[in-house]
Amino acid sequence: MEFKPQMPQMPSMEIPEPVRQMAERNVEQSRNAYSQFAEMAKRAQDMVAKSSGTMTQTALDIQMKALRFAEQNVDAGFSLASELARARDMKEYMEIQTRHAQRQMQAYATQAQEIGRLMTEAAQKVQPPKP
Repeated sequence: MEFKPQMPQMPSMEIPEPVRQMAERNVEQSRNAYSQFAEMAKRAQDMVAKSSGTMTQTALDIQMKALRFAEQNVDAGFSLASELARARDMKEYMEIQTRHAQRQMQAYATQAQEIGRLMTEAAQKVQPPKP
């Protein structure tokens, strides 16, 4: 006989509709502000890349990949906040948080592997060939 621990039942504390609506508005305003900031950061990065002859293409590739990952992670955070704002009770709230944490841990692992691969490739390009 297999023992399966059960999660304790969360009390069904209803989250009032006006609170959910306010939370959704706040998330949307934050998302818009972040989008403006991210666009300015991209423009600044493009200007630096075009004006700097010392940055190698490999370094730019790594920087662009890291920026893309940061954007994906911030978007995932906004998505989480939107979902949480629509949660009807604490049980649903906790389920949303758990799903998000699992997805993000997977994403972080994949992102770390990709950055590691790019760093390894960059290091190999810098090393002189062996005779």
